[in-house]
Amino acid sequence: MKRILLYKRFERFWHWMQALLIIALAFTGFVLHGSIDAIPYGLAHKLHTTFLWALLGLWAFAIFWHFTTGEWKHYIPTTKKLKEVILYYAVGIFKGEEHPYDRTPQRKLNPLQRVAYLGLKLILNPGIIISGLLYLFYNEWPPAIANLFSLEFVAIAHTAFAFLMCAFVVIHVYMTTVGHTVSGHIKAMITGYEDVNEHTPAE
Repeated sequence: MKRILLYKRFERFWHWMQALLIIALAFTGFVLHGSIDAIPYGLAHKLHTTFLWALLGLWAFAIFWHFTTGEWKHYIPTTKKLKEVILYYAVGIFKGEEHPYDRTPQRKLNPLQRVAYLGLKLILNPGIIISGLLYLFYNEWPPAIANLFSLEFVAIAHTAFAFLMCAFVVIHVYMTTVGHTVSGHIKAMITGYEDVNEHTPAE
């Protein structure tokens, strides 16, 4: 094994701040939904809105960072080794097999991660944000939007996207435990360094 710098400082900051804000939004969202009764409704609404704007600001800066640094290229889908990676997570991981994809700073995400994160950024994130903003400003809807969507539809859509986001977080946390060690991937997102196979070719 050899240790390489895989995640830059801003990348780690963005990851953990995004995680905290999503968890905070989920908590306050469940209060607003009536699923839990941990804090007053008015406070939950105020906090949920504040966390929303914070997350939007973080995402806007992250998009700018991805495009100015070229990091967006990591999300380009590929079918190379996609089948092997799927088979590894379905079967091979339980047999103690080596991961079929060797990561480098130039290609951090395996083919399955690329598909998952691209879907997150192009479908799930916009869906939860657009439905949330429509829900937040429903009193100010122009007639064109009011004729297209009902408030009930927007509320159900936002709730559905929220549950999908929660499911993504649960799966993501589970996947952090399937590295060379249970805490290996988590440590990498804290320090930036991760242990990879020594035979990984330089690119």
